[in-house]
Amino acid sequence: MMKEENRLVFFSSKIFVLLIVAQTLPRIYAFPNGAPEKVCDTMLPFHGGGILPANSVPPFRIETSSSVVGQGQVLRVYIAGVPNGLQFGGFMIQARQIRPPYEIMGQFNPSESGHSKLMNCGNSVGNSATHSHAGPKAEISLEWQSPIDFEGDVIFNSTVAQSYDTFWVGIPSNTVRVVKRDLAPQNYSTPRPRFSPSSRPPYVPAYEQPVTTPMPDDPFYDECESAKICFGIPDGCLEKRNCVNAGAIKVRGNIHEFEILCTAKDAAYVALGLSDDDKMGDDLVTECVPQNGRVAMYSSYTSAPPNGNYGAKRNGVPLTARLVESSFINGAIYCKVERDQTTKVGNRVFDLVNKKYFLLLASGKSLKDAGVGYHDIIKSSSSKAISLAEIQSLSAASPILLRLHGAFMITAWIGTTSLGIILARYFKQTWTGSQLCGKDQWFAWHRICMVSTWSLTMVAFVLIFVEINGWSANQDRHAILGVVTTIICFIQPFGALFRPAPNSKNRPIFNWLHWLGGNLAHLLAIVTIFYAVKLPKAELPEWMDWILVAYVAIHVIVHLIYSIAGCVSDRQQTQKINAFQMGDMSHHGLRNSMKMERKMDAPVSMHGVLLKFFTYPLETVPYKMNIICVTVYLRFYSTGTHIKSTFHP
Repeated sequence: MMKEENRLVFFSSKIFVLLIVAQTLPRIYAFPNGAPEKVCDTMLPFHGGGILPANSVPPFRIETSSSVVGQGQVLRVYIAGVPNGLQFGGFMIQARQIRPPYEIMGQFNPSESGHSKLMNCGNSVGNSATHSHAGPKAEISLEWQSPIDFEGDVIFNSTVAQSYDTFWVGIPSNTVRVVKRDLAPQNYSTPRPRFSPSSRPPYVPAYEQPVTTPMPDDPFYDECESAKICFGIPDGCLEKRNCVNAGAIKVRGNIHEFEILCTAKDAAYVALGLSDDDKMGDDLVTECVPQNGRVAMYSSYTSAPPNGNYGAKRNGVPLTARLVESSFINGAIYCKVERDQTTKVGNRVFDLVNKKYFLLLASGKSLKDAGVGYHDIIKSSSSKAISLAEIQSLSAASPILLRLHGAFMITAWIGTTSLGIILARYFKQTWTGSQLCGKDQWFAWHRICMVSTWSLTMVAFVLIFVEINGWSANQDRHAILGVVTTIICFIQPFGALFRPAPNSKNRPIFNWLHWLGGNLAHLLAIVTIFYAVKLPKAELPEWMDWILVAYVAIHVIVHLIYSIAGCVSDRQQTQKINAFQMGDMSHHGLRNSMKMERKMDAPVSMHGVLLKFFTYPLETVPYKMNIICVTVYLRFYSTGTHIKSTFHP
């Protein structure tokens, strides 16, 4: 009897221990053998009857091996966690039409791994799949066969349960297009590229999605101003539906849906940032990056000095975003991303519901090891901060400072500098018969031109620093040569203030240094302007290079004409000296004659002035003003709305 009681106590203690262990293990599902067929329509697990689905961004992704499949062909579908290795217990998945009547399409093949089983929803066999056991899973791979009598778009919807009371319903895949069998790509069943830890650190919040085929008329623009915020570059492109860069935000309940588009053919990435101002720094950025024919999404954060150099860093950005749709077709990048209402990065909290933000759009041609490269295609900010729930179309912030920088620099170095150099080199002997403010005309106008050059250059230099909020993050040739040119320009007038006397032994040294500094700065400035034409911010057409080439050619031709005129003048001067009469060669006569020569125009002045009257305008007034006006017009034309709003409130 005692033995039986001891045996019963021992057995009870074992049961108690097992119950304790079971309670400590993570709870998985009420239906360990898969979802029942009564939930085919809702896909909603019946876990206790009162547990609601999670409304956060799901940490799971649904992927397909291709975005196009032929009728009756097989497509592989994956369910996996983000990051890789995140386990789940149960799932249910089915393919449906993306348009009414939203019927379940195709059928799944039996699983070879034994982790899944087929479901019969409606009158079809095997058109849905669910888990076959409640054990933890890191990834599920399924084969889906498309219908032989259907042609159109489908999307895979899935429910994934991480635990008994934590599950997500309606996780979508990318859109898959079912086409006629003979139109399907040959690589429709190619295996999915896997995430590589060596190419992306495990903590990076990123997702990859396959390419999707766009509709003939891009639906990105359809709901602008009616259901979502839209911001496109250049201005006016939303109405024309031809934006180079565009972003859109749509609020759906607790989820903010971001769409990003870039049609530049050589773009390596496109990004949309949320910022407290219209400058980079301390911004939450969503990046869409083509990789191996697909689009990956990254969340990053830009840090302003002294904590950073405006670069977008992905480390430390929490997983609050999910890529739901993407495409990379003919070089055009598109992605749709869902974000939670709040994201905390360090001490910064981005509250998409209660705060207003500027939208920053950027795209570039290069990538870094763990981030995007410089925004050398487009970078622009919205004109104002907005509430993300306020539906509207945004215009870009006015680049007035950038335009003034370019206009001032062109006016200075193609206009006043060229004119000042010509005056100093060729008019010393032909414009001395009259004075302005006590100085010979040539010198007075030379000084006016050079002071104008110095003033315009210094103002333009300050304007570009204000516009980009510091040093350029990308040390391109234009920026480097511009700084060198500005330094030389800044020094020139101070050297002129300490000009030695005409009879000083140091005067030749000064003349050479002053000549070298002025011409070197002029040469560097012209080269810098050539480099500026290639900058996306300049928004100048490629044929602007030919205008600059024409300017250089005419400038050289005019120098040759004036040099020839100078030789003629020297020859006539020599003939005049040799033709002096004896009476004029007296001491007083020669002295008075030489004194008169210094105060009068050179003997070639009459035909020289006529020559310069007809040739110099090619170098100065019409041609240079044409360049200035054309350039200023081109630079201001795309932002005319901004200028009008600036001066005509």
